[in-house]
Amino acid sequence: MPLPPAPTKRAALLPPEAYDAPARSSHKAARKLEAADSDSPVAERPQAQDDFDPRSGGGDALPGAHPGAYAGDVETWLDEPQPVRKRNVTQPAPAPRKKKLAGPSKLFVLDTNVLMHDPMSLFRFEEHDIFLPMIVLEELDGHKKGMTEVARNARQTSRALDALAGAQGADIGQGLKLDTTGHREAGGCLFFQTNMLESKLPSSLPPGKADNQILGVVAALRDKFAPREVVLVSKDINMRVKARALGLATDDYQNDKTLDDLELMYSGSLALPTDFWAKHGKTVESWQSGSTTFYRITGPIVPSLLINQFVFFEAPGEPSLYARVTEIRGKTAVLKTLKDFGHLKNSIWGVTTRNREQNFAMNLLMDPEVDFVTLSGTAGTGKTLLALAAGLTQVLDDRRYTEIIMTRATVSVGEDIGFLPGTEEEKMGPWMGALDDNLEVLGKTDGGAGEWGRAATNELIRSKIKIKSMNFMRGRTFLNKYVIIDEAQNLTPKQMKTLITRAGPGTKIICMGNLAQIDTPYLTEGSSGLTFAVDKFKGWPHSGHITLARGERSRLADFASEVL
Repeated sequence: MPLPPAPTKRAALLPPEAYDAPARSSHKAARKLEAADSDSPVAERPQAQDDFDPRSGGGDALPGAHPGAYAGDVETWLDEPQPVRKRNVTQPAPAPRKKKLAGPSKLFVLDTNVLMHDPMSLFRFEEHDIFLPMIVLEELDGHKKGMTEVARNARQTSRALDALAGAQGADIGQGLKLDTTGHREAGGCLFFQTNMLESKLPSSLPPGKADNQILGVVAALRDKFAPREVVLVSKDINMRVKARALGLATDDYQNDKTLDDLELMYSGSLALPTDFWAKHGKTVESWQSGSTTFYRITGPIVPSLLINQFVFFEAPGEPSLYARVTEIRGKTAVLKTLKDFGHLKNSIWGVTTRNREQNFAMNLLMDPEVDFVTLSGTAGTGKTLLALAAGLTQVLDDRRYTEIIMTRATVSVGEDIGFLPGTEEEKMGPWMGALDDNLEVLGKTDGGAGEWGRAATNELIRSKIKIKSMNFMRGRTFLNKYVIIDEAQNLTPKQMKTLITRAGPGTKIICMGNLAQIDTPYLTEGSSGLTFAVDKFKGWPHSGHITLARGERSRLADFASEVL
């Protein structure tokens, strides 16, 4: 194909219509023409200077320079930046950068317990620098042997330090860039103690103790890098108290806490305001499918809703509403009314719910589309009983799952009783007293079967419930199982992830716990695995959470939960 003939005019003298039209919008072109017709000084400037276009071919371009750079007036063009017309090229929007905090970066000195608690803590301090005293490396080396969680974390930390030190261009003296191993969120440097640092500590602090050596390093760094802020980060409360007594800046490691305040924890239910029907009644659409009624609402309350969150409306003189959010699209939400498991005709394995939150929980437990359910509440709220009743119904009656698997964290309240003889299930027997108590209640619900019938039912129930230890869960896959994780408040987030990821096709997992009864010494309400799971799964269409508020065990248990 022959090439088109060359233009007879210079590109700089072409009419405006000869330019690429989409490169500028019509309203911009109109403003350009108005500026040209006006008597402003801008309009009187020559076009070669005022309306410079790098696409024009006029002038001799410099070799290796920008296509629009004139050889005749290079200095003027470089000194005065000229407006450039935009090309019609769609470019991806740059990724938003995280704004750095105002002020100079800090120097954080990490205690050994922080690294053994979270091996990724090295990369959690954003743009700030990290300093590791030599005694910290010595303590890491002393804790790396064994199969415990602490030993695994110590080994993982050592591997991370080795990768940073072995990166290309790494200079320990100048600091190791923390983002060289792929952790782009870490913008600071890692410094090791490479020489002796002299500090003056009180004579009451013996220098041979590791904690006191770390305090000495922090005091020396504070004097050396003043006025830069040097902060000691430690999980040891006594260590932080001693640092404050010496006038040193210190803080707890906060990144492991999902919530700072337990009051901010997602409860799974929301009370609709008293003026709900007045504000949303005119725009509500409703339809019915079988015995279920659906409502489509729009209004100011929709942005505060989550999928599978329960809403209820209770006001004197007005109809009550108990529903679950099933769909959220933009500014509209769809509510689905609930099945009343408090009525005797809807009892589950002879169990009826006694309050509003229990009914919410039973709707989640009996829904085959919900794969993950978390239940929290004080002692006696019925968590285990509801989960077992729903599991037995779906395993024995509906044949939805093949069996129930029950496990729990083996953390004792007091001193350990030592090694237990027998098989895996026999060893777990003393930890499963709650299972036996609830099975005894469920076995008495059928009063017309007689003694032999109840014995046969109990034998059938026992054959469908398997008790497993958490220590042997690694690598397993559960297919069509109903898994109950009891006392989940004693699990770390890592252990919780290990258990939840065991779920195969058709498996449902129920996590239950009371955040007021944490027995693990290094966990709090904000860092528990149960809190972690509730926060991460909220709003997922196949999960749900309910905080059971009212106890149903006995009046003695309810009063004790309130006053003790």
